[in-house]
This record gives sequence, structure tokens and C-alpha cells, in this order.
Amino acid sequence: MKSLFKSLTGQEPVQVTEFSGSGSNRRYFRLQGGGKSVIGVIGTSKEENLAFINLSRHFREKDIPVPAVLAVSPDGLTYLQEDLGDNILFNMVSAGRTLGAYNAQEEAMLCDAIGQLPKLQFEGADGLDWSTCLWSGFDGRMVDFDLNYFKYCFLKTTGLEFNETLLQDDFDKLKANLLAEDSNTFMHRDFQARNIMVYDGKPWIIDFQGGRRGPIYYDVASFIWQASSRFPQPLKEKLIRAYLDKLRKYRNVDEEHFMQRLRLFVLFRTLQVLGCYGFRGYFEKKQYFIDSVPFAMENLRGLLEKPFTDYPYLNSLLNQMAALPRFQPASSKKADDGLEVHIFSFSLKKGAPEDSSGNGGGYVFDCRAIHNPGRYERYRQFNGTDKEVIDFLEDDGEVTVFLDSVYKIVDAHVKRFLERGFTHLQVSFGCTGGQHRSVYCAEHLGAHIKELFPEVKVHVTHREMKIDKVL
Repeated sequence: MKSLFKSLTGQEPVQVTEFSGSGSNRRYFRLQGGGKSVIGVIGTSKEENLAFINLSRHFREKDIPVPAVLAVSPDGLTYLQEDLGDNILFNMVSAGRTLGAYNAQEEAMLCDAIGQLPKLQFEGADGLDWSTCLWSGFDGRMVDFDLNYFKYCFLKTTGLEFNETLLQDDFDKLKANLLAEDSNTFMHRDFQARNIMVYDGKPWIIDFQGGRRGPIYYDVASFIWQASSRFPQPLKEKLIRAYLDKLRKYRNVDEEHFMQRLRLFVLFRTLQVLGCYGFRGYFEKKQYFIDSVPFAMENLRGLLEKPFTDYPYLNSLLNQMAALPRFQPASSKKADDGLEVHIFSFSLKKGAPEDSSGNGGGYVFDCRAIHNPGRYERYRQFNGTDKEVIDFLEDDGEVTVFLDSVYKIVDAHVKRFLERGFTHLQVSFGCTGGQHRSVYCAEHLGAHIKELFPEVKVHVTHREMKIDKVL
């Protein structure tokens, strides 16, 4: 990368600064020296790099505002591109996102950004050699991959029981509907405010290496329903209007048909995003994606206000998923709502429950030091809420000593959180199977807190038993 800079500028860079990591494995740097500044990119995939390089050159010929590629290494794994500065659109409208109300200037920037999309979609597709893209196009394979991404990386992590055959039947119908309308337009694939730079007062498009031939609706859905942007409904409608105004330059617009198709792609994009958040967050442990899950779920709840009657099983399953307490956004809970203590029981073999509140912290207690009733055949049919298991544990006495210690720790924590006006504390109990010892402990801690602190909302989830309740 430094050699490329020297070959481009005639001197070594005097400063190299790496940007913080993103969702991909690509690494980005700013190289500066001799009054010049460029962005260096190191990728792990030569094909992905070449896709960006070729698309950039093509788009520049079409006067589409994207960064120019300035130099490429012989192996294709490293390249330098134009430095567009630091003004990421997502960051420039952060005040509106925080307040939940965007001002006129922020709305204008967002409208300008989505107004660039039809030019990218139609003029970007004109004369493009589609073989330079990583994917040939938006096809059945891509739909299958994204729906399975959602199913295996997100839905399975919720613990909800579901019939895979019935779900696949609805996935097949959804796929057929998504593919019902052919198009010869360019699809960015991740067109959102994080991938828009504001340079010289206008929006520039970045990170299009995953682009391909595809329908116009996908990128509209991606931008306006970006989970972490949290656009209020009036702004969503304004952004749709800004897009349609520019779209009319390229085709006639039947607004009713457009809105029907867009809603379908918003559903699909939301499922794909949840799959991404599940993989990047729950599996790769990247906190930003975990924190974004409640906002994606808020988008989903908004969609489900009007049922997807063509996909009854999927619609029912998504409603169940959206109603799970772990997916309620932290921003919907204010200090004057009081404190909620969420207590879990779980199997340590399946990993500890995630804290979806956005606050982090809390406790995870390992109950495996307690005498295990699950070792005995007569108790295996019961769980920690049944008298047989309760009697076994209390007669043995180890669980009482264990919980006395837990009570002292958690009581002090709850008392301090009440004093400071905090709104959430999570406590989890794990054992081998998540059926006996952990369930007993979760139940008894819940009852203990409710008796000692009646003003506290106590929420108990027995994850492996699919039981969720508020005391």
C-alpha cells in the first residue's frame, strides 16, 4: 500500500491512519504525504476488489459521483482511491436520529442522497459489462441465500419453535414474487446512509463492490428502512417522494404498483439485515450489530401492522418473533418507566442469552456446582418449577446456600440501580440442560426481587423451555 502511494505521488507517506473496522473484512487506511491524501484499501478477495475497481471506472465515465481508483497492486488485493474526506451522511444526520426528528437541512441531505439512486440504477447499468460484478444478478439463488441467512443466523437464535416445511413453502412463494418483475438496472445491494459521503456539498456513493443487476426496489428499501437510521414515517414518505421525482426521468411510474412492490422488498431486505445482524452480532460478537437488532425489529413490527396474507405461516412466525421482549428497543424505555430486571434460565451448552437492552452488564451464574436432579431418571421428566425437583433441591440444601450468595449480590445491585434511575438489569442462570437447577434459581430470584422491591418489573424467561412471563 505504501509502495502504491510512492509510485503515485513520488514519495513515501508521512502518516498512515487505519479506520475502525466495519462489517466486512476489508481494511481502510488514510495515507498522507506531500500535501496529498488518498484512501488505501486492503481486501481479502481479489474478485471483490476488481469488482469495485471496474465498477468505479464505469460509473466515473457516466458522471456518477463515486471515488476514483488511483492505483492498483499487481496482485489486485490492494488499491488506492480518491479521498472524499470524513463526512459520512449517517454521522452528519446523527442529531436527528438521536432526537427522533430530523431538521430541514438533514432531510435535504437525505433527499439529495436518495435522489442520486435512479442515476446509479439506470445510467450505471447502461453499457455495463455485468460479468465484472461479483454476482450475475438478483436471482433465485441470491434470494435463497438471504432467506436462509435469516433463518439460520437469526431466527434459530431466538429459540422459537417452527415448522421448517411450512416456512419453506412461504419462502418459495416470497421468492417467486420477488423475481416476478425483471429489470436491467444496477442494484447497489447496500445503499444506505453509511455508504454515502458528502463531499463538495453533494452526495458520493461508496462501497458498491457487491453491486449487481437487480430490481430498483431493493436499494430504496435498503436506504429508507435502514434499521439504525430510524427514520420517522413522514420522513420515509418524503424520501420515497424524492426518489420517485428522480425516477420519472427514466421510466413512467405507477405509484400504486411501485408501493406494492416496495413493501415486498422492504420485508425481504429486513429479513436479510436480521440475518446479517445475527451473524455479525451473535456469532462474530460485534456490538454495533447486536445494538441494531431492536431497531430492525421495530421496522419489522411496522411492516406487520398490515399482514402479509400471501405468506400466512411466515407472517405468524414473524409476529411471534417481533413480540419477544428481548427485541424491544432500549430507546422505548425511559427512566420514569422504572427498573426492569430480566432473569433468564438457559443451557450452558447453547451459550448465554444476549442482552438486547443496549446497556450490557448484569450477571451470569453457573449452577452446575449444585447437585443435579437431571442425573436421575425419575426427575428427567420434570423441570425446576415442578414440586418433585423443588423438593429434591431444597432437601439437598446446596441450592439454598448458592442463592443466598446470589441474593446479596443482586439485591445490592437493584438497590443502587433504583437510586440512580437505571432501567434495566439482566441476570442469567445456566446449567447443563437449562431445565432444572437454572429454572429453579431463576424462579426463586424473581420471586425474591418482587417481594423485596415491589416497584421493580420482574421478567423471567426460561429460554430452553420457551417460557416467557412477567411477575
